[in-house]
Amino acid sequence: MERLPRVVVVGAGFAGLAAARALAGRPIDVAIVDQHNFHTFEPLLYEVATAGLEPTDVAYPVRTIFGREPNIAFRYGKVGGIDLDARSVSLEDGTRLDYDYLVVATGATAGFFGIEGAARHTRPLYTLADARRLRNQLLGVLEEADAHPERFDGGPSFVVVGGGPTGVEMAGALVELLSVSVRSDRLRIDPARTRIVLLDVADHLLTAFRSAAGGYAAATLRQRGVDIRLGQRVTEVTANGVHLADGSVIRADVVVWAAGITVEGTLAASLPAPTTGGGRVEVGADLSLASHREVFVVGDAAAAPLGHGKEGVTPQLAQGAIQSGRHAGQQILRRVAGQPATPFSYRDKGIMATIGRRAAVAQLPRVPVIGGTLGWLAWLGLHLVYLIGFRNRLLVLLNWSWRYFNWPSGPRLIVEDVPAVTPR
Repeated sequence: MERLPRVVVVGAGFAGLAAARALAGRPIDVAIVDQHNFHTFEPLLYEVATAGLEPTDVAYPVRTIFGREPNIAFRYGKVGGIDLDARSVSLEDGTRLDYDYLVVATGATAGFFGIEGAARHTRPLYTLADARRLRNQLLGVLEEADAHPERFDGGPSFVVVGGGPTGVEMAGALVELLSVSVRSDRLRIDPARTRIVLLDVADHLLTAFRSAAGGYAAATLRQRGVDIRLGQRVTEVTANGVHLADGSVIRADVVVWAAGITVEGTLAASLPAPTTGGGRVEVGADLSLASHREVFVVGDAAAAPLGHGKEGVTPQLAQGAIQSGRHAGQQILRRVAGQPATPFSYRDKGIMATIGRRAAVAQLPRVPVIGGTLGWLAWLGLHLVYLIGFRNRLLVLLNWSWRYFNWPSGPRLIVEDVPAVTPR
């Protein structure tokens, strides 16, 4: 019997899952490989970091997602290398997976841009482990400030570096975390002397949005007590604070790094292909490599062309990852059927960012920026639609609804990480 075409998808993020879904139920053997056995809904990681949601609310097992798709298998492991000539993927445990087509969807990682001390003294927010560690540190600092106020200069100081959606959402969530901690947990912390500082090198927040969105976000955060400093370049981060280009130093007990991401250092960066800014891999119109047409790079790792005759590359957003992953899966089906490739075209469905309870901005194509409660409701609805799993959707909806009316005590638990068995 003639064997079925074999496809290996490396990465179980938005792009990897979209590629696998496009191949589900087809006469193709698909293997998804990831060093985590779950998919993470990254847009809500800041809620986990600020104790608004539990880690299980934003994660879902990959095996469960494709449990009813017999042609899709999951392999828990970390990829050690790719042999393009032999068409095989090697795992660190010595296993080799042969393929006819390969989809690289390994995403990106936090980019520190060579700033001294940033990698060591800041907390990025890109994985579920990042969110758990950040939550432990935030809650630990609050507990220490309650027990030993003399160790703090009036109150704890939190600095968020980066004025994009993640930085804005993180700053707004920190305001709510402090408010709930003082009111519900009776922490002896003076909110008026506690600092939340949001830094960005640009002259306005949310640079990917229209100026009205950045202005609304800045005004709302300032109204809620956030100290926003724009046009400020970070030159160094130490254990005690953030150093700026103008010579000033901001004392910081926790520094959250939301200043950008990079593909450098990831598996995709090891491919023999040219790269663009941030290490993104250059791909052809159909998202395959010019030197190996059977290899597709998608999601944040790829500099996918916008298509439609437009110049530029697809933004590193969830919608771009989903669209590019789906397109790669469709191209594999066309290749198997002997059909010609079709070019990728990115469809901009809009971008959103929340600033906290009843405050968000939603920028949709050909529509004025939506802010306030209406923008917040639009943000909630979109995230519930894309969140995987009925249980997760229900729990998140109940959690958000309860907090909307009451701001009750949430899962503010300091849970130390326990070493787990990791794939080798």
